[in-house]
Amino acid sequence: MIDRPRPGSGALASAAANVRLWFAPQRIHEEGETPDYRFTLANERTFLAWLRTSLALVGGGFAVDQFLPHISRPLRLTLALVLLVGGALCAVRAVNQWVRCERAMRRGEDLPISRFPTVLALLLAVLSAVLVLAVAFGWAG
Repeated sequence: MIDRPRPGSGALASAAANVRLWFAPQRIHEEGETPDYRFTLANERTFLAWLRTSLALVGGGFAVDQFLPHISRPLRLTLALVLLVGGALCAVRAVNQWVRCERAMRRGEDLPISRFPTVLALLLAVLSAVLVLAVAFGWAG
């Protein structure tokens, strides 16, 4: 049986139930009806795309730290850490969104909406602007 939060138990219980499904995805099959396999495969492709994004962010974090030695250490470390943390958050968000979408499809509900892509895009735009300025003006330590 799928873990369902008790009435009045709140968002924390719902989040905990979702996290348990990350480690036991077969339990999703106990809920609703099986969607057309093409939708499930599309959901998995989206999940994998988010994981590729996560890996790119992690790689970018290491690249900033290793290949921009002329930028001051505090700035370089900050930029690298933001990218590394962003990569970790992106990976966690990927699995959470995969579970949420799979459950919604099985229930015949609308797919969940997420602000994460917008937040990630804005964060990367700001980070890119800072990197451009740092490289262009050679902010050395």
